[in-house]
Amino acid sequence: MRVLLALTIALPGYAFAAGGNGDGGTTWTNPPEPSETTKTCKGVRVWDEKKKRCVKPKKSSLDTDTLYGAVRELAYAGRYDDAQGVLSAMADQNDDRVLTYWGFTHRKLGQIELANAYYDKAISTNPDNILARSYMGQGFVEQGKLDLAIEQWREIKARGGEGSWAEASLREAIRTGTTYSY
Repeated sequence: MRVLLALTIALPGYAFAAGGNGDGGTTWTNPPEPSETTKTCKGVRVWDEKKKRCVKPKKSSLDTDTLYGAVRELAYAGRYDDAQGVLSAMADQNDDRVLTYWGFTHRKLGQIELANAYYDKAISTNPDNILARSYMGQGFVEQGKLDLAIEQWREIKARGGEGSWAEASLREAIRTGTTYSY
């Protein structure tokens, strides 16, 4: 009850809003649209628009942002193992975005400690990674650790993320207990 009161005081008048501010812009405000990657490709394969077929991510010439999009789409479709297969094909395993999605997929697979280790490493690599902070905070919401979730929400705001999808989605998760799959 005290947490609910604290949230009412801490989050007055906020409506759920999504936007840019360093969290990937409007790309992150909505679930990913299904593409051939999830409609056609099976296993750890992604759609290559130039070749018009499914390809292994390690052998593809797809750019990093396209591979991130495939990871996000596969994760949203609940294909966490396939998303991790694409992640493992990424050249820079210490990139904070790669670490963020390793954390996200491990959290969705129920491996909370491992997820938090990846989120911690992503945040250590880039303290302004508000998406990692949001996903970590949403994991805390799922665990009933609202004090830790609020701590991440405050960090997001302090790092200029107020009004971003990362901030708004974590705020809404804290308020409702419902987290996001994208």
